[in-house]
Amino acid sequence: MESTEVLIDCQSVWKVFGDRSREAIRSIAERGLTKREILQQYNCVVGVSDATLQVRRGEIFCIMGLSGSGKSTLIRLLNRLIEPSLGTVTVKGRDLSRLDAAALRETRARHIGMVFQSVALLPQRTVLENAAFGLEVQGVPRDDRNRAAEAALAKVGLSDWKTRYPRELSGGMQQRVGLARALTADPEIILMDEPFSALDPLIRRQLQDEFRQLTKDLGKSAVFITHDLDEAIRIGDRIAIMKDGVIIQEGTAEQIVMNPADQYVADFVAGISRLHLVKAHSVMMPVDQWRFQAPGLSLDGLPRCSPEADIDELIGTITGSGSDAIAIADATGIVGVVTTRNLLLGVRGEPDARAAA
Repeated sequence: MESTEVLIDCQSVWKVFGDRSREAIRSIAERGLTKREILQQYNCVVGVSDATLQVRRGEIFCIMGLSGSGKSTLIRLLNRLIEPSLGTVTVKGRDLSRLDAAALRETRARHIGMVFQSVALLPQRTVLENAAFGLEVQGVPRDDRNRAAEAALAKVGLSDWKTRYPRELSGGMQQRVGLARALTADPEIILMDEPFSALDPLIRRQLQDEFRQLTKDLGKSAVFITHDLDEAIRIGDRIAIMKDGVIIQEGTAEQIVMNPADQYVADFVAGISRLHLVKAHSVMMPVDQWRFQAPGLSLDGLPRCSPEADIDELIGTITGSGSDAIAIADATGIVGVVTTRNLLLGVRGEPDARAAA
């Protein structure tokens, strides 16, 4: 389970590119100008608009959106690769804007690793030397950095390739080297900017699973940028959806699919399968309501599932038992009931309004 400790705290952060950025921000706040209007009237480009988010220890936080939505700009603000126009970004309690160049380098080196879409391995160096490069820049002695790099390569399954060169590796293997390079310094936070988007679907899915498992096993926190909602759902504990520099909605995949904030988000999630995403706690009705709808029936005869059972498990239970309902029970007892109607609405991503009442 993820900790409640906040490692990254991003509060009301703006990034507007252009000489009149302050005027542009004021006009957005006061007049509600759009990204296009800001470009026309101020010759400024809105990268990120009033973004607020927190990343907790041990969680994978996905930021997704289409090209130009501001997601890659936002992730670069999280380690101050670019300066915010307004707002604060705090990493482990330290306001990045208040750090001098040396302190910023130290924070990045000790606490933050980053993997880009273009992994940019050094072609004349071996896999081991590439993985150790970050520590080399920090002045860590060769034997120490190589030991750390070998350990990181082992974690990503590349121990047998440490003497090879990048040209001898597949695209997926090169991305693993990039991840190993980020892990070599043992950072608490990993920033990933669409690292798998150029890979074939099968390799991409494999790396998604490996990245999530490795991150959880090592207890790391991660911010993962993607334009693919399926990828965000597969990897993320929480997801933020961006459009035109604005975070439109933030929540778990289940929350977003069941309760999209607007039509833009609803269109995004329209084709997502709910079978393994929506859980019983989101579609169940209160016990008293079920008793009112089914007078004379007993809970004792109903099959049972946990509140975390997904739609697929619930369908299997209800069809296998021949019952028209399932009792949802946790350690305290029965907390709700899922009927066939609830299941059908859950498959469509629609909570039963009567159950929510």
